[in-house]
Amino acid sequence: MTAKPCFDELIHPSTRLTLVATLAAADWAEFSYLKETLRLSDSALSKQLAILENAGYVATERRLDASRHKVHARLTDAGRVAFEGHVAALRAIVGGADGTGIVGGAEPTRTDDVAAGVSRRTGR
Repeated sequence: MTAKPCFDELIHPSTRLTLVATLAAADWAEFSYLKETLRLSDSALSKQLAILENAGYVATERRLDASRHKVHARLTDAGRVAFEGHVAALRAIVGGADGTGIVGGAEPTRTDDVAAGVSRRTGR
C-alpha cells in the first residue's frame, strides 16, 4: 500500500529524519547502535527520542542485558505511518523538479499567470 503524502514538520529535521529512517529498518534498535550510527551524543539522542516518543512515533524500553540495563527503541505504527507519509510528500516535492512543474498531481502554473492572479485551470 502506498502512503498518502503528508509532510511532517516533527520528522523533517535531518537528525530526526535519519533517526526515524534507521528505526523504520528494524524491529528494535539499541541506544548505543543509534548513537554510533547517527553520531550523536547521549544527550542529543535522548532528546530526539523523547520528542518522538512524546508524539507517539517511537516507543522505548529498558532491557536487562548481561546485568546492565540497555535502552531499546522502535518505531510505533503511528510513527511508521507518519514516516511513510513524509517520505511520500518529499517524493512528490522532488517529483516537481523534473521539469514538468507538476507537484503532487497538481497542474503546472505559469509564473506570469501567478503574477497576474490567473489560474491556468480556470482561466480567471
